[in-house]
Order: sequence, then structure tokens, then C-alpha cells
Amino acid sequence: MCGTTRACTDPAHRHVRPFERGAQALRTGRRTLLTGATAAAGAAAISVAASRPASAVVPTDTRRRAYVLVIDGCRPDEITRTLTPHLWALRQGGAWWPNARSMPVMETIPNHVMMMTGVRPDRTGVPANAVYDRALGEVRDLDQESDIRVPTVIERLNARGFTTGTVLSKEYLYGVFGERATYRWEPTPTLPVTGHAPDVFTMQAALDMLEADPHLMFVNLGDIDRFGHADVTGGTLKALRTTALVDTDHQVGRFVQALKDAGTWERSLVIVLADHSMDWSDGSDHITLSPLLEADDLLAGQVAIADNGGADLLYWTGPDAQRHEAVDRMLAIARSTDGVLRAFSPARERARYRLGDEAGDVVAFCRAGRRFSDPDPWSNPIPGNHGHPATRPIPFFLSGGAGVVPSGQVSSAQASTMDVAPTVATFFGLRHGSRVYEGRARI
Repeated sequence: MCGTTRACTDPAHRHVRPFERGAQALRTGRRTLLTGATAAAGAAAISVAASRPASAVVPTDTRRRAYVLVIDGCRPDEITRTLTPHLWALRQGGAWWPNARSMPVMETIPNHVMMMTGVRPDRTGVPANAVYDRALGEVRDLDQESDIRVPTVIERLNARGFTTGTVLSKEYLYGVFGERATYRWEPTPTLPVTGHAPDVFTMQAALDMLEADPHLMFVNLGDIDRFGHADVTGGTLKALRTTALVDTDHQVGRFVQALKDAGTWERSLVIVLADHSMDWSDGSDHITLSPLLEADDLLAGQVAIADNGGADLLYWTGPDAQRHEAVDRMLAIARSTDGVLRAFSPARERARYRLGDEAGDVVAFCRAGRRFSDPDPWSNPIPGNHGHPATRPIPFFLSGGAGVVPSGQVSSAQASTMDVAPTVATFFGLRHGSRVYEGRARI
């Protein structure tokens, strides 16, 4: 589900929004603007994280370039020769993992964080788009730079003297990645309600950033996801989504052509993947747990819910002494509710799900074709949702002209979003092991 921060009414408890921080940083000179082609093209300014000086260490190979292109919310079966010819050509000419998967919870923020950290949510501190923040007493998006508790591959590269860039179409991704990258585009213009910049503007910013020539560029293209959320024809025609797929494919084609025109392609690694896929439901297929929880004498008034579309995260807010009994009650209610595929306690199943304490006391996944709508039946009216197992399959493939990139290879291995960071680290010669990354390098 598209997350939106539910702000507390007390200003003293309200966390500072990322755009407010960014504007303040520009006013105080903590960040400066990258001028030149960007300004001339009319795109939003690309900022330079002046507060984070580059390391004096000189990389051993400064010619290699890596580009991570996230086609947000894309399903593997949507990449075809006729609908998305540029993406199809990249996939066919490189290395492809047909069994690639998004990781629980199958949402945008946690899977982008897993891409750049290579580890699971119990280590990153980011299990979902929206969580109940016990300290603030409110449900909020994990859109703060401090929400990520471990170093990203961006920081590891920066420490070795490499330069990095982020071009992220969504406001909350802009927020959670913060000032880590050497160059950062602040998404604009963003559409009302969706909180994202259309792909045409996002791609123009990426093309502009190529002039700064960072070693690693991380790009999120959000149209497929945002159009998919609103597409009431998603179960059949997918009219809006098909339009977005065609345009996003065109934007990827522009980027690849720019690399080839600049002579960068032959020394580049291009990683293309989605953070999750998408599932659709009609207006009557919502699941609302709040009334059922409120009808229970123990749970009434003492459970907070962070609705993530295909997943509900439930938090016991009552006395600790009653937590065990409360979790049992929440599990029983969720498991007996029509449309719920699975409900579990992250604390009791730590080894299996690895979601961490931030995921709350109970996590419930819905069945395919259903969605959660909490706290009220009208809270989540959008037909397209993700977060549940039906949205695990994702496209994942490598391309580019660098010699280490496999050509025409198809692997039956189950790649995941966690594999991005170790793949990038290996490409640039950074040493790492299982303590650093849980994902696997795919080159």
C-alpha cells in the first residue's frame, strides 16, 4: 500500500519531514547544488552532500560504473518483447533470475533498504513501509535517515573514495536514504496523493546526474507502482498500468542509450529489478481487523495497527505482563478471519521471518486478491496492493558491457533484493563476508 505518515496532533511529538530537513540544509549551506546541465534542462537541482567529505583513499579501479534501476512494483510476467522491448532486450542479453523474490514485508521501503544493505530487517530496523512507533505513539512511515541502523553499500563505497548518487522518485525513499550519497536528487515535481515524481522527470534527473559521473547510481522509477495502485482494471485490462509499463520501458531505453553514447556502457554493470510486484482486489475484498480486536475484552483499546496493504502489523500497547496472552488472542482472531493467509508472531518466529521488534507483536498476510483496510473499511480504498506473499515474485537481471557481467545466462537460483549490495560491492572490489551481507553477489 502507498504509505502516508499519520502525524500526531501534538507538534512536540511530530518527527521532522525529510523535505523540511532538506530545505534547512540548503539554507544553512550544509548541502550545495550541482549546477550545469541539470539547471539548463529544467530538472530539479541535484544536491551535493557537502557535510560528508570524500575519503582520501583512491579506488583501485575508477573506470567501472554501476547502475541500479528499480522498476518499482513490476511483475516478472509484465516484461515482454512487445510491451517492454528495452527491458526485454536487457534481460535476454544479460543474466536473469526468473525465481527472484521480494523479501517480507513485500513493501517499497524495506526492500530498497535491503538492496542497499544486503541484510534482513531485524538488522536494518526497517521491516515495512509503515510501523507503529512506540516512542511517538503513532503510526508513521520509516522515512527518516536514522531509521536504517546499519551501513549501506553507498557508505562503504564513499569510505573508499568512490562517488555515489541517488535518484529516487518517492518522497519517503528520499527521506530514508538521506544524505548518504555524494549526489542526491530531490524528487520534483511530485504528484499530490502519490508523493512521487513521474518517471519522465526522474529519468531526466538520472541523465543529468550522469554528467557528474558517480561510480554508483541508484535510481527508483515509481510510475508502474503508482499507476498500479490506482488501476481499477488491474485484475483484467490493467489499462493504467500498461501505459506506465510502456513509458517506463522507454525511459530505461533512454538511459541505456545515454550510456552507450557516452562510451560508458562497455565498463558498466546495470542491475534491473523490482522491490515487489502487485496484486489487485475489488471494492468488497477488504479485511478490517480493528472491529474484531475491539470486540475482545482484553484487546479493546490496546492494539495499534500499521496497515501495509497486503500486510497488517499489530502492536500490543497494554501492560507487558499481559503481552503473551494478548498475542495469543490477536493470532487467534487474525487466523480465523476470512481472507487472512497467515498470521504469526515475529518474536516467536525470529529465525524464519527475521523482521525484528519494529514489526510489532503480530504480522498478518492476506490472501491473493484481498487487501487489509484498517482501522476502518474505507481506510484503504486502492485496488492495487502489495506486502503479502502473492507479491513476492520480481524481475531481477544483470546487464551492461563490463566483462564480469554474464551474457545470455538464466539461473534457477532464488535471487532476492538483498543480492544487490553484495553484487555492487564485488563489482568494485570491496571485501565482504557473511557478517557484512546476507545476500549473495551475482557476478
